[in-house]
Amino acid sequence: MNNILRMTAISALAAMTVSCGSGSQAQQDKDFRYLVDEFADLKIMRYRIPGWEELSLQQKEYAYHLGEAAKYGRDILWDQHCSYNLPIRKALENILENYGGDRSCDEFSRFTVYAKRVFFSNGIHHHYAEDKILPTCSREYFRSLMEATGTPDADELLEVIYNPDIFPQRKSSDASSDIVLGSAVTFYDGVTREEADRFYAAIADPDDSEPVSYGLNSRLVKDSDGTIREETYRIGGLYSAAIEKIVGELEKASAVAESELQRQYIASLIEYYRTGDLRTWDRYNIEWVQDTLGTVDFINGFIESYTDPLGRKGSWEGMVNIKDHDASLRTEILSANAQWFEDNSPVDPRFRKENVKGISAKVINATTLGGDCYPSTPIGINLPNADWIRKEHGSKSVTIANITKAYDLAAQESPKSTLSEFAWDEAEIAAAKKYLSITDEIHTDLHECLGHGSGQLLPGVSPDALKEYSSTLEETRADLFGLYYMADPKLVELGILPDAEAYKAQYANYIRNGIMVQFSRVELGRKNTEAHMQNRKLIAEWCYEQGLEDNVIEKRVRDGKTYFVVNDYEALRGLFGKLLAEVQRIKSEGDYEAGRRLVETYAVNIDPELHKEVRTRYDALGLKPYGGFMNPEIVPVVKGGKVVDYRVEYPDDYLAQMLEYGRKYATL
Repeated sequence: MNNILRMTAISALAAMTVSCGSGSQAQQDKDFRYLVDEFADLKIMRYRIPGWEELSLQQKEYAYHLGEAAKYGRDILWDQHCSYNLPIRKALENILENYGGDRSCDEFSRFTVYAKRVFFSNGIHHHYAEDKILPTCSREYFRSLMEATGTPDADELLEVIYNPDIFPQRKSSDASSDIVLGSAVTFYDGVTREEADRFYAAIADPDDSEPVSYGLNSRLVKDSDGTIREETYRIGGLYSAAIEKIVGELEKASAVAESELQRQYIASLIEYYRTGDLRTWDRYNIEWVQDTLGTVDFINGFIESYTDPLGRKGSWEGMVNIKDHDASLRTEILSANAQWFEDNSPVDPRFRKENVKGISAKVINATTLGGDCYPSTPIGINLPNADWIRKEHGSKSVTIANITKAYDLAAQESPKSTLSEFAWDEAEIAAAKKYLSITDEIHTDLHECLGHGSGQLLPGVSPDALKEYSSTLEETRADLFGLYYMADPKLVELGILPDAEAYKAQYANYIRNGIMVQFSRVELGRKNTEAHMQNRKLIAEWCYEQGLEDNVIEKRVRDGKTYFVVNDYEALRGLFGKLLAEVQRIKSEGDYEAGRRLVETYAVNIDPELHKEVRTRYDALGLKPYGGFMNPEIVPVVKGGKVVDYRVEYPDDYLAQMLEYGRKYATL
């Protein structure tokens, strides 16, 4: 079976290489402009939808309505991020739509950049750094815009916008204070961290082998009499108006679904949205992971908990995608060999799964991004998040090919790169150019397909035991799983990697980025707060420290510039395995204190001198450290009063799309 899959994959990869070099596709790629806007620390890109024209009319209609459902959840996320986000967004939209004064002056340009940044972050806080975004136009000028357009509540909104002490962070990670009270997110209202922890500890059943994700779809509030209770996100509850629109589009999608199984789990999702019952959410996820044959797929709901300071509440997100059948052969090989990877993992056998079930992996092309996936989107996804569902029913892992490709091709439109600035020598640069594109994809596959799905909790350990450190440690665990196996001969044997040298480019790049380059994204004097950035820093700095005696990773300085160079790749793999074993132990045993020490020691604080150097060198390149995407527009084609097709258009005006979404998909 493995040999058949291996040969098929090699043939398919070769065919794709030829196809990408063919005349029509190559010309389309050449003519298509991926990078459409740049401002502040952001770049806006477009992505294409390969395979759209091969879909049937029914499949296109299915994807269209699922896409509309993804867009209708936008306001939910904005409100989850901060209670003032929607009023401020509406003020920005009103000014941009109706201001009749001079739009060519510097102050209006500064205002427009602020508006674009807020739209990008789905609120007034930076999407990665968590700090509040402050306008660079004057407060007086902002007021004049509000007055000229009749925008209400100027005094109140301007105080929130300009006062750095009001809602300073979307999610606080300051261990010296109450991280719940210090966060702008609306997952908690008047509740302290201690009260939230106590509330959920009281309702959780430690003997339940199939626990629901307590608190995932609710706001925890304290009433005036001191009573603490949940307000559930559902029809008739919180966010009802938005959820009603989502459900309406899901019902339309169900009518044209590809299979009865799809109709079944859409019905379960709709029931969940009507009731807010987390058991129904689990049933939906179990049904959803069983659908491995459909071409069109989606995610929709309150899913990832990265933005909750306690790692419990789900931010709303949506994404629609179509399967890339040829490219999926690589991930199918990995999933077919999932048990081998689990059995040979360097972790304690007690923490391994004896029987890996239902790991489904595929390569997809996104058709619509929504909620927490828009404009900034992941390049890979592994769901569902419930550990017991992963163990008993499996999971779906996807690599989002057209997003990865858009990043790569947009980067080629820029004349400079971080590689030439931060790599040690030409040999390192050459290896990266030869291998990094494919090894990046494979590391994502390993991370999503196998890493998140690996391991198990010991009986009685709560999935929420690691609390505010759970997201960082989970991303650390999945990254380490991928890094450890990148160097395994098994990947060459399976035809996944081209040769035994390829992994070295990934190792060098990971260390270089984790210990240095990624801090180009962080303002000087700030801590490292985002879970994925924390995980990369934790891994790189822990390995650097642990390998000092043997000079596994060497810090070198040349012409006043710092470099980190991997000297012993085999030893580095051993360190990745050692750290993976420890992080898996922490998760499996629910060792909160060990997890806290690991994150606080290696993941948070940035060396100020190195940070300053990185920012100086990066700024000289003129690059933008963060990127996000506009959505293509899927447009019904009507003839004789009947929809006969769905056409894809690729708009290139970022601000226009944001304003259109504000008009068309506003619900709250």
